[in-house]
Amino acid sequence: METKQWRVGIFLFDDVEVLDFAGPFEVFSVTSMENGSHIPFRVKTVSEKGNMIQTLNGLKVQPDYSFANMPVFDILIIPGGIGAREREVHNEQVINWIREQMQQVELMASVCTGAFLLAKAGILSGKKATTHWASLDRMEKEFPEVVVQKGVKFVDEGNIVTSAGISAGINMSFHIIKRLVGAEVAEQTAKIMEYDIVL
Repeated sequence: METKQWRVGIFLFDDVEVLDFAGPFEVFSVTSMENGSHIPFRVKTVSEKGNMIQTLNGLKVQPDYSFANMPVFDILIIPGGIGAREREVHNEQVINWIREQMQQVELMASVCTGAFLLAKAGILSGKKATTHWASLDRMEKEFPEVVVQKGVKFVDEGNIVTSAGISAGINMSFHIIKRLVGAEVAEQTAKIMEYDIVL
């Protein structure tokens, strides 16, 4: 396997679901190769203005970057939560930013209702996608151009991967690691995390 290092960005906003971003953050952050001598993923967080955000259940998180000073990412993860489906989906700055990032990143991924932001940006049109089970019907209604998938943990459409709710983002992250650096590395990471996965 090549020893590339992918720059992973995770979008944060008020009322984001904690595990939506913390799950993928943990998976990518603890992944290592070549007996720990190579770290294939560097994970950073970004919010619209770079200000501290407050998650759905009150955890305060200080993002690394704002839209204005963030580096170029190879992988961008858009989490969900009430803040995504009720507020950010109506935030034109955020939707335009996601649309612009899609032109630059190698891989765009969403967790839970983060898929609503991808759909609003128009990048799921004609593609299969999934979201939290409780929001599947709403997604079908609001975004009829998306081929909504039910009963799956994640959907891989090449340069876009969407996952179902909350903990499903962890499964999706392991899938991405398997895709990029191999099943052995994904399994080793899962063992470190004591997480049961089926690859």
